[in-house]
Amino acid sequence: MFESKLPNLGVSIFSQMSGLANQFSAINLSQGFPEFDAPELLKTQLNYYVQQGVNQYSPSSGVPRLQQQIANLVERKYAAKINAAEQVTVTSGATEALFVAIQTIVRPDDEVIVFDPAYDSYQPAIELAGGKSVHVALNAPNYTIDWQIVSQAITKNTRAIIVNTPHNPSSKILQPQDIKELKELVSAHNIFVISDEVYEHITFDGQQHLSMLRDEQLREKSFVISSFGKTFHSTGWKMGYCIAPTHLATEFRKIHQYVTFSSFTPAQHALADMLEQQGEHVDELSDFYQQKRDLLIKHLSDSRFNILPSQGTYFLLLDYSDVSDLNDVDFCHWLVEQAGVAAIPLSVFYKQPSNDKVIRLCFAKNDETLIEAAQILCQL
Repeated sequence: MFESKLPNLGVSIFSQMSGLANQFSAINLSQGFPEFDAPELLKTQLNYYVQQGVNQYSPSSGVPRLQQQIANLVERKYAAKINAAEQVTVTSGATEALFVAIQTIVRPDDEVIVFDPAYDSYQPAIELAGGKSVHVALNAPNYTIDWQIVSQAITKNTRAIIVNTPHNPSSKILQPQDIKELKELVSAHNIFVISDEVYEHITFDGQQHLSMLRDEQLREKSFVISSFGKTFHSTGWKMGYCIAPTHLATEFRKIHQYVTFSSFTPAQHALADMLEQQGEHVDELSDFYQQKRDLLIKHLSDSRFNILPSQGTYFLLLDYSDVSDLNDVDFCHWLVEQAGVAAIPLSVFYKQPSNDKVIRLCFAKNDETLIEAAQILCQL
């Protein structure tokens, strides 16, 4: 009889809700992908390189000029100097980078601390490496980390902590005190950090993204992972990267070469052009998405939902306690089938499902879509 390596996993909640959205012709605010297109320059340059015959394997670690543009961006944004050739690895999406980083450091019986609600790729990757995920729950409405609980969760087997900032799905960002507490634990217990920073360029209300790359001590112990898909509205390209100190990047690349070997070559050249010629796109991203967040909040102001603060990402959380007594999974099914709006329940991102009545909406959509969805939700 065949025995599954991941017996408890089924179809992801994103696939489920998007499938229901299609089935019921609902407005899809569930899965986190933009409704609008990638920048024109990016598309033009992709086509240019395809037509020029730049269609073969690239170096496994990435096209050198893209690696250098990433290093330039890091220096400009975080005042951190990194060696592009040795420390930057281009990957087939951030999910591949997360998987490879976990495989690089996690051995059988190692423990990795993750914060719930957590992105759903973390735990399977840890288990496939023979490790165990140790879950620390963050609760509504603030989703703040209790570092005393984190400290108590650390054992002699703890290998790493996975942090995600800006955080999906809570939309919170780490604060200076969080960085201070994290540094103390990393130093005291000699553990690694896997930092999921795919929404690094989307923070609101003037708040600063505190990348692990900003801090020299954390930079030496961290795999920092980001996503061009989130930054350039091109999630279908599956292009991301990992930055790590040279000795960790060397080990990372040993595994990466046998997962994807290299990533889509013409896209790498197009992304290098985009970073070099239209770097302002990155700087304008926060304002672009803050406008969409504020638009959605404005049009939900007359609803019975309690709107939780969104500090970053392109997600907004709603507490529906005054709308329904259903649990969040059932409520999301009802919402898509009966009301015509698809959302994501938060409890599925917890090891021990929370009783919070909170759902997640994606506002990376056209303004007309957001207004139409808000009008429907205001009628509930």
